[in-house]
Amino acid sequence: MINFFRFPLHQRAQLSSIRRQPKRRLYTDEPLYLYVWKPRFRVGLCSTRVTHVTMSAPVKRREIERKLNNDENPASSSSEDEEYEIANEQEMEFQVDFEGRNPQDPDYHGIKTLLQQLFLKAHIDLGGLTDLIISQNYVGSVVKQSEDMDDSDDDENNDNVNEVFGITTVINVSDKQNVLCIQQLRDLLKQLADEHAPDSVNAMIKNILENDSAQLGLLINERFVNIPAKISVPLFENLISELKRASSKNMPFNFSYYILICKLYKTEDKKIEKKVKSKNKNTGSEPSILWSNPEEEFFAEEAIVSFEFSVEEEADSGLSGKWTETDDEMIPYRRVLLFEASKLQLVFDKIQNQFS
Repeated sequence: MINFFRFPLHQRAQLSSIRRQPKRRLYTDEPLYLYVWKPRFRVGLCSTRVTHVTMSAPVKRREIERKLNNDENPASSSSEDEEYEIANEQEMEFQVDFEGRNPQDPDYHGIKTLLQQLFLKAHIDLGGLTDLIISQNYVGSVVKQSEDMDDSDDDENNDNVNEVFGITTVINVSDKQNVLCIQQLRDLLKQLADEHAPDSVNAMIKNILENDSAQLGLLINERFVNIPAKISVPLFENLISELKRASSKNMPFNFSYYILICKLYKTEDKKIEKKVKSKNKNTGSEPSILWSNPEEEFFAEEAIVSFEFSVEEEADSGLSGKWTETDDEMIPYRRVLLFEASKLQLVFDKIQNQFS
């Protein structure tokens, strides 16, 4: 018996890492949908179709191509210049399919890359953590490009199929404390709480880490920038189902608390910054916040404690788009959220209501 679930999907997303050629241009205002196929013996399978994806070619390559075309036909150079400017303002549209499935050995490098963009320069054995994620492949999903593509014979397209575009899973940091990556994760959480959390928050996090009877799960929810948040709905739905199934089989996934490290960005207006540094500090405005994964804002609403810190010196912003000198600077941050495991279903319901 096969069940299909229908979710509306964003019509526009930016996936600059996909190197596909445009498949066809579509002009439609009809909503797109995400179908989740869940066979009885296949856990965490989902298929996502994105038909509107913004993608721009490198500036240098576009300039070279335009120059070559102008040299071949000088008479039409002025009209081609106009077309070139118009083309730059338009968005390329092509079709991309995603599917979510259990992590496997070929996903090693893709998962490790996603972990690197989360932990940056933190002292953690990411290779060991990736191996651990793959070894517990009965919990969690990776997001990959679907193999059922019309032009799948192309070598470059096959490389794209092997890429991992997202990972959603849970790691038990109270279990297997003799494993190096688990030790390092625990030490990192204590260090971050020591350096950035208020005393009361620091004390609570340390107490939970030292209390092995209250199992703590590290929730990992990473994907490429600008993949629509709607894809999180089937991913979290599958994760919750898998956690319940694992707990019913007495596997170490019966958590009391979850901890989530979120990626976000804050705008820093130079004028506001000068006001804050002046004697009259109350005149400064709060910076606006941009969540890398918008659904994680609902986790923040249910967190019992949280703290954040800047990672500006460790990474680029990772944001795409057109920027001018007058734009506010986006400063990358990490926000650590601690919430009760009983709140996971409530958070999922909010995510489902918002993005379905």
